[in-house]
Amino acid sequence: MTAVAFLLASLAGSAGTKHSPSSRFMSYEGRVMTGYQGWFRTPDDGSGSRWTHWGKRGRFDPDHVSIDLWPDVSEYPKTYKTPFKLADGGQARVFSSWDASTVDTHFRWMKEHGIDGAFMQRFFRVTTTAERRREGRVILGHALDAAAKHQRAVAVMYDLSGIAANGQDCASVIEDWKEIVDELKATSRGRDQSYLYHRGKPLVAIWGLGFAGRDYDIRRIGVDKLIDFLRNDPEYGGCSILLGVPTHFRTLRADARPDPYLHELMEKADVILPWMVGRYRTLESREREKFGSQVRDDLAWCKERGLDYVPCVYPGFSWYNLKAGDAELDQIPRQGGRFFWEMIHGSVEAGAEMLYVAMFDEVDEATAIFKLSADPPQGNPPARFVELGDVPGDHYLWLAGQGGRLLRGDIPANPELYRRTDPKTRNQESAPNPAN
Repeated sequence: MTAVAFLLASLAGSAGTKHSPSSRFMSYEGRVMTGYQGWFRTPDDGSGSRWTHWGKRGRFDPDHVSIDLWPDVSEYPKTYKTPFKLADGGQARVFSSWDASTVDTHFRWMKEHGIDGAFMQRFFRVTTTAERRREGRVILGHALDAAAKHQRAVAVMYDLSGIAANGQDCASVIEDWKEIVDELKATSRGRDQSYLYHRGKPLVAIWGLGFAGRDYDIRRIGVDKLIDFLRNDPEYGGCSILLGVPTHFRTLRADARPDPYLHELMEKADVILPWMVGRYRTLESREREKFGSQVRDDLAWCKERGLDYVPCVYPGFSWYNLKAGDAELDQIPRQGGRFFWEMIHGSVEAGAEMLYVAMFDEVDEATAIFKLSADPPQGNPPARFVELGDVPGDHYLWLAGQGGRLLRGDIPANPELYRRTDPKTRNQESAPNPAN
């Protein structure tokens, strides 16, 4: 897009709406963004919750644990005791996402390691009542404040998981977006605001379209109306749209429903994000070649249709405790960062111009890239935890930041970079993003 065309798109996209005409972050291009759940609660954090997402049914003990990675909590201003014992006999502690200081710590880490920002996840259930929407805005409000403080980007990602096959539609998502714009001023904090724009307009993501095995039918839940609202509403519209779709969105097979209506919806979007977590296990030899080919073919397909494309990269996967021991521990090993770096390096080599990292804080399925404990509370059966291995606790933050530098051409391509030579290095001295 030429400079003149970009300026015209920027002005046209926000004219007459409640959004500021510009942002510190005017494009996703050249950036590495990460998904951010922000769903962890404890009984003593003031939220009125029980143990949420740390364990099952409101409990957090070896019989109810639902996480496979343990966070390094040494830098959090507030932490909470758990029933788990460390090897030295001390009590293991965790954080709560409800605390503003937790979110601030996370965004500080993003800045220190060169990660551009986060997509804040908002599940459909959060949008269904006014009370749930208010509670969800607490975490998003923390993120907006922390992002401004640390000069990171923020965008909203609606996850349609949980919407019923009958009796529910996306109308509540529309109400939620209105409240985010009005109550939090998420997109109207001035020209240096932190909300992520793309193609000159605020970027809103809608995740969960076209997946096989889901109860809901995207023809029946009003996704088309939601997209039209976000694009064209005179007050709250004027947005760019990112759609989260299956890995096999092009062929409509395997993890995708064989319904071409998905392609009709995608034609109304600006950016396509295929979900790849769990689709690759080693990225060695033929699998590495398959991944590179997939990204190249996806890019070509999207380019032909005027769509931008962002690949999904992840560091590994495990959900042993979440599945009560019925799944393999460390199902997709991290390999000391090799797996993660192969995804990043392979994506950029295939032509990707932006990256989405799944996820920043999801210890439930062991995809978290934030600082991890080298001393998880093993010896609390039946609970078991994935070991960090012989890498520093911030290794995956560092690799994600290096991915951004690789995208922008600040460092040369190097498939062996995951073998970090100096574990004390960070990425905060990388060059400014030219996409601003």
